[in-house]
Amino acid sequence: MPKPNLLFFGATGFVGSTLLMLMGRDPELKDQFHITALCRNSQQRLPELQKFYPDLEVVEGTLESDAIIQEQTSKADIVINAASSDHIESVKSTLKGLEKYSAAHPGNPPIYIQCSGLGITSDNSHGEHVDIDDIPAYVDIGFSMNDVPPQNEHVAQDKLIVEAGTRKETPIRTMIVFPGWIFGVGEAIQKVTTPVRIFVDMFLKLGYAGTWGEGHSRMGNIHVKDVASAMITVLKAALRGEADEGAEGFYFAISRQPMVTNREIATTIGNLLYNKGLLQKTGSRAFPSEVTDPMGEFGWSLLGASHIAYSHRLSRFGWKPTESKKKPLLVSLRDEVEAYLQEIGKA
Repeated sequence: MPKPNLLFFGATGFVGSTLLMLMGRDPELKDQFHITALCRNSQQRLPELQKFYPDLEVVEGTLESDAIIQEQTSKADIVINAASSDHIESVKSTLKGLEKYSAAHPGNPPIYIQCSGLGITSDNSHGEHVDIDDIPAYVDIGFSMNDVPPQNEHVAQDKLIVEAGTRKETPIRTMIVFPGWIFGVGEAIQKVTTPVRIFVDMFLKLGYAGTWGEGHSRMGNIHVKDVASAMITVLKAALRGEADEGAEGFYFAISRQPMVTNREIATTIGNLLYNKGLLQKTGSRAFPSEVTDPMGEFGWSLLGASHIAYSHRLSRFGWKPTESKKKPLLVSLRDEVEAYLQEIGKA
């Protein structure tokens, strides 16, 4: 019997390469699939990807490659998207391809697992202090996309996924994983999470560390290996036919470690860079509008808002964020900043 075809987006990224690595180590999954990874410079990437999962081939393309994505998803039993969670056009392309697969395989709908983010729960507080009891809090069990402001990041594309997962004709088995702030030094291809890379680059360019608003916004956090293990937990449940899907297919991936404010993150990074002689000022301060305006409301939703949510559904399947307990986010930031400075030649 041939192996299921699994199409993987984001296999060279921070979460994606960690997920691929852990799938290759998992006794239940390491020989389970034939994986196709969509990526740039695909032939150059192939050897390093096959180190993590040998039964893997690559297809040249990006999230902009509509025709390629539709073709590949129309042949995929399973799609995992660990690439950009805000690229709505690639989500549309994926759903079109999976609809074709579903039509060609009646009674055997494809599986689609999307890695999104808890930015959907943004309170849009613009970095101002808000008492924690006044910040909306969300739980994944009983959650609906209609519970959150429609302008929040990820919402538009995630709604499309849920709609596809709840229709009767040409159904798709959809599950969405929502991590909090992802931390840790990666052990696979990409070593450092994108927000830290953005912060370091921005702070170095400006000469100081800063925040959107006063930086009082806070969020839960989770280690990258715990995000990957959450996605593996969902995948295994789907393969067993036990996963909650469609209108119930929401999985918040968050640890129970203390929430951290954006000011604490920016100040920690700023002090690390100052101590290396790379900034002129210690600590952090509120960015002026000329810094924050270019990112618009997306920046405020991501970096100037609180996201408070609790993970209940994953625990039903035995998932525990064990890696997040080993080193707190603010301590891990030292390693992450050092790893990124080495990458860009400024260590």
